[in-house]
Amino acid sequence: QVQLVESGGGLVQAGGSLRLSCAASGNIFRINTMGWYRQAPGKERELVAHITNIGSTNYADSVKGRFTISRDNAKNTVYLQMNSLKPEDTAVYYCNFRQGGINYWGKGTLVTVSS
Repeated sequence: QVQLVESGGGLVQAGGSLRLSCAASGNIFRINTMGWYRQAPGKERELVAHITNIGSTNYADSVKGRFTISRDNAKNTVYLQMNSLKPEDTAVYYCNFRQGGINYWGKGTLVTVSS
């Protein structure tokens, strides 16, 4: 089993920045993907970004150029640096960990971007 603990959410003004962190613990395999999904009120959950154990990344078009995903394999931790935040980025952000075809989820951290 894998447990995920997220931190870094909060309230910021448009144009501001936040840095989310997610630490994984438990039975961690070498080959895995960590990432972030988000769900805004009234919308479906969507992929924000993910990163593999060798550093390959994918981003949603809506966050390219503003968000940067990174990881520290020694700490089994993934980070999401969010810059130039927009009100439409407001959502609950969920850490995702995938290995062996199984998804694990954090409890979510709320990001609110005010106008």
